[in-house]
Amino acid sequence: MLKLERLTVAYPDFVGRYDLVVPRGALCAVVGPSGGGKTTLLSAIAGFETVAAGHLAFDGIDLLPLPPARRPVGLLFQEFNLFPHLTAAENVGLGLRPDLRLSPAQHAEVEAALDRVGLAGYGPRRPAALSGGQRQRVALARALAMKRPLLLLDEPFAALDPGLRRGMIALVDTLRRDQGLTVVMSIHTPEDVVDRADLIAFVDGGAVAACGPPAAVMNLPALDAFLGR
Repeated sequence: MLKLERLTVAYPDFVGRYDLVVPRGALCAVVGPSGGGKTTLLSAIAGFETVAAGHLAFDGIDLLPLPPARRPVGLLFQEFNLFPHLTAAENVGLGLRPDLRLSPAQHAEVEAALDRVGLAGYGPRRPAALSGGQRQRVALARALAMKRPLLLLDEPFAALDPGLRRGMIALVDTLRRDQGLTVVMSIHTPEDVVDRADLIAFVDGGAVAACGPPAAVMNLPALDAFLGR
């Protein structure tokens, strides 16, 4: 499981202090107001924030001493972070080798990753020739190609229209079930994921204010007020 205990990130104007447990193979949706600490939470798990105190472990392994590249984490953010001069296949290949000196077996892994996200045959295309949803699928394929058991998604589909957004969430849910991934996804529209998430974590004021099954958390007054806003 993923376990955070009093994981503390401190800035002069903000302190995040997080407690969270996500079972292995679960989908945890992280919701809450902008500026409440959702991105800080995911960045701390990934290793991009300096942690002042607390504990962070995945499957019993202490992650805090590990640099980001050695953590068992795949990442997908709202910005696609695709290199426009590279093809879709090359962008995915970066998840395997940053120098893109891929072996035949790794080239096959790239094609398999594109196939898993519904982009078989799209490898030679550059990002400019892809739609927004297709570019996000390429970014997802790159995260999958890394073969990390913990997948973090920070508002990855916010720029997509509602239909595409729900389709991408369904794809992530299918992939995590097929591959046994643990997924932590921040999202502004919990109604899109409430029927797929095992847990919803409501983050506000730099803390996990509530966490539990969707049916329980969605009825909390604090979350109801957030959804109303």
